[in-house]
Amino acid sequence: MLDCRKLDPLVTPYVDGELAPEDREGVDAHLNTCPPCRARVAAESSASHLVQTNRPELRATHASDVLRARCERVARTTTPAMAGAPAPRATSTRRYARTGPLALAAMLVLFVGGAFVYEATERSDHIMAAELAADHVKCFAMNAVLRTHEDALAVERSLADRFGWRVKLPDQPERMGLELVGERPCLYGEGKIAHLMYRHNGQPVSVFMLPGTTRRSGVVDVMGHQATIWSGADRTFVLIAREPPEAVAKMASFVQASLR
Repeated sequence: MLDCRKLDPLVTPYVDGELAPEDREGVDAHLNTCPPCRARVAAESSASHLVQTNRPELRATHASDVLRARCERVARTTTPAMAGAPAPRATSTRRYARTGPLALAAMLVLFVGGAFVYEATERSDHIMAAELAADHVKCFAMNAVLRTHEDALAVERSLADRFGWRVKLPDQPERMGLELVGERPCLYGEGKIAHLMYRHNGQPVSVFMLPGTTRRSGVVDVMGHQATIWSGADRTFVLIAREPPEAVAKMASFVQASLR
């Protein structure tokens, strides 16, 4: 029976359908009894699907050739042993060469941005929005399994502790059909950003706060989602939703009036 540590290098080949039947059976057995790992697989599956289905759009706006070359070198040279993962079976070495979270990270780096392309995300609102849209999908996929739910006071305390950001969340969000799901930190560029998770009439909505940066206000359509961007108090905010533009604009105005 696989444990969580042994499952780690198998997640990406599992998502990509590259596992041998006996290995896939072992992963299935573990996922049936482990909600955290099941959430991780669901998140990687969702992010992978999002990237693959939007590959042409993401290729149209990407990192510089120098950064892409760096990412390709990392993906090519990092092996399971280097990543601290248990060695796979000798018969499947080639298939496992891009194992674990690193493989998904490298793919997102090449098509979306990610931690290695900070300078690219600094230049391009499109790349930034694509990366955040992938995080939006991934985090809600995890929440669909873990079903976490936090109240406004708990989220406000978490934001103060993590980011020194003393914020008052929007009052009576139900007036806009919004329900607070919770907050989680996400990795972006050179550090962590805040991710506020809502549902609007049941549909996922994310509000990201990027500390220490400002951008021009604007709206970006990316990967089937709309990203509304604004800044204030040396912070950038991005609301991500997959709804009609007028609905997204109303939500953004409502949230913007409260968040500083």
